[in-house]
Amino acid sequence: TAERLREVLNYDPETGVFTWKIRSSRRSHIGSIAGTKEVLGYWCIEFEGGRYKGHRLAWLYIYGKWPLLQVDHINGVRCDNRISNLREATRAENQQNRKITEGGGQFSKGTHCNKRTGRWEASISVDGTRLHLGTFDTQEEAHKAYVAAKLVHHTFSPVAYSQK
Repeated sequence: TAERLREVLNYDPETGVFTWKIRSSRRSHIGSIAGTKEVLGYWCIEFEGGRYKGHRLAWLYIYGKWPLLQVDHINGVRCDNRISNLREATRAENQQNRKITEGGGQFSKGTHCNKRTGRWEASISVDGTRLHLGTFDTQEEAHKAYVAAKLVHHTFSPVAYSQK
């Protein structure tokens, strides 16, 4: 519950950081930062026998109830749990805010190289349907087509964040 969470942890909405109010285990100390950053970049906190994502705990701490939907990080940084950076989102809305995937180059989101032709193709998903946006000579041109389509179709999160 939110009440128990507030008994055990402090949350700073300006920084998004949780600290321990009580010593809940041998590893936790009063005033120390609670949790660890997991492999996928989310901040996770273990207490009361469970493992919780920091952004969901922040929501519970501030609003007093678990989020009904997914919690989206507006700036795309998975460990930035400042309450001003969090918003409820459907799965489709949350997917609109995904970062450019690693390993695909600077403009990889929404683009891929057709190995048969060597040309770049752009596409975007809208309501579960993939829309083909065209074929281009360069990855940058394909990405520009993707960004233009994102402004029209992904109104929840119209900015394409790069991987940092």
